[in-house]
Order: sequence, then structure tokens, then C-alpha cells
Amino acid sequence: MTAVPLTHADPRDNIRRPFWLPIYALALRELVRFFRQRSRVIGAVGQPLLFWILFGAGLRGSFAPPSWAPRDMTYQQYFFPGVAVLIVLFTAIFSTISIIEDRREGFLQGVLAAPISRLAIVLGKLCGGTVLAVLQAGLFLALAPLMGLSLSPLTTLAVAGFLILLSFTLTALGFLIAWPLDSTQGFHAIMSIVLMPMWLLSGAFFPADGTGWLSWVIRVNPLTYGVAGLRRLLYSGQPLPAAAGLPSFGVCLTVTIVFCAVCVGVAVWQAERRSSRDAR
Repeated sequence: MTAVPLTHADPRDNIRRPFWLPIYALALRELVRFFRQRSRVIGAVGQPLLFWILFGAGLRGSFAPPSWAPRDMTYQQYFFPGVAVLIVLFTAIFSTISIIEDRREGFLQGVLAAPISRLAIVLGKLCGGTVLAVLQAGLFLALAPLMGLSLSPLTTLAVAGFLILLSFTLTALGFLIAWPLDSTQGFHAIMSIVLMPMWLLSGAFFPADGTGWLSWVIRVNPLTYGVAGLRRLLYSGQPLPAAAGLPSFGVCLTVTIVFCAVCVGVAVWQAERRSSRDAR
């Protein structure tokens, strides 16, 4: 009987493995987990939708359109892009908070021990969260015709592309906040004192006109340019002048790309660092 020689794994097999494969697997896991947890769907879409309906009805009579807006703009029309960004922000929060849960359950340690790059781990998480955010915000933006917004096919593609960029950016921001934390309570605390005020001071909830020193906070807030960029695309049929709370689309795109690069770079740097937390 001939003995079968033992074969040893070639370490070069790890190099031959496609780089996109772990990214796809981790992103797909995010999608499966999301659609199995229907409460996340309700939380990410239901609350911003209620905000849009209730605040739109309550502030309709007291809302004065900003200097750059048409005189007949209602508060629900003004608030519409901000709610879409809020949906993206909530989805990013819910998708990245699972990092803390994965570390607690031991799944993250298994992924970190796998022969894949940390960059692939980060991109897998970000791609999964981005897909979820774009799907949910896209469903909400389908209500645009009810706001009197008629989007051409080219404008729709531009809105989708900018929404992907913004979703990827906010998911990366959620990732770099969640990665060093050990408790979901700490993440919720940061969300309350950082992420929600960041959205409130982005020109999404109220215009920058006549806000005094807050107008300068709105100008230095990177999320302001995400909200303004989406607003300009949705109202591309109307010539809106550049203003404090509504920069030109070129400026919005540039700032959002830079902010995205910074968030992704910090997220990858955090994941590359070896620490005792990764073994717990």
C-alpha cells in the first residue's frame, strides 16, 4: 500500500487569494444581518421620516426661507435633503456599532486572526454599511416628486454617486469611533454629543442665515458640505447662489472627498494597530 505524501500549505496561497473576496464576504454578512433585524430598518428609516413629517408640519408657519432659496420654499422642502443625510447617519451608526458586538462575541478576533489584510476588513465593513445606507436613503429620496422635484436620469445618477460617497464617508466615521470602544453605551454617548450635533449644525435642520456665531460652526462642519451638495443636486433645476450654508457643488464635492479620505485613513490606521483589545 503506497503511502500518500503529506503536503504542506503553500504560504503563497494567501497571496493568490483575491483581495476582494473577504471584502465581499464581510459586506454580505452586514446585509444578511441587517435584513434579519427588522428593528434596524424601522429605527434607521422610521425615526427620520417621523422627524420630517412632524417638524415639517410644526415649523411650516414659522419657517422663513434663507436668502439663497426661492421665496415659496416650505420647511419640508428645505428639510428634505437633511432627512436623507440623517438616514445615512443612522444607518452608519447602526452598522458600525456591530463592531463592538463582534468583538464581544469573538467574531472580530477570528477575522483579525485570518490571513487577510486589515484593509480588506475595513473595506468590507464600510462597503456593507454603504450599501445599506444608500438603499434606505434612496427609498426616501424616491419621495422627491412629492416635493415638486423632477430629477432627470443624469441628475439621478449624480445624486446616487454623491450619496454613495457620503454614505461611505459617514460609515468610515462611525467605524473609527466604534473601533477603540468596548461598550455600546460609550458609542451611544459619543453619538449624542458628537454625531447628532454634527448633523444639527450642518444646515440640515435650520439655515445658517442669521445664526450669529453658529454660522461659523456650520461653515467648519464637514457634514455641512455633504448636506449642501445633496441639496444642490436635488434642486439642480433652480439656479441657487452660493451662500454661507450653501457652498458651490465643487466645494462640497472637494470637502466631502477630503473628509472621506481622512476618515478612511484613520480607520485603516486604527485597524492596523495591534493591541491587547484585539485578543479580548
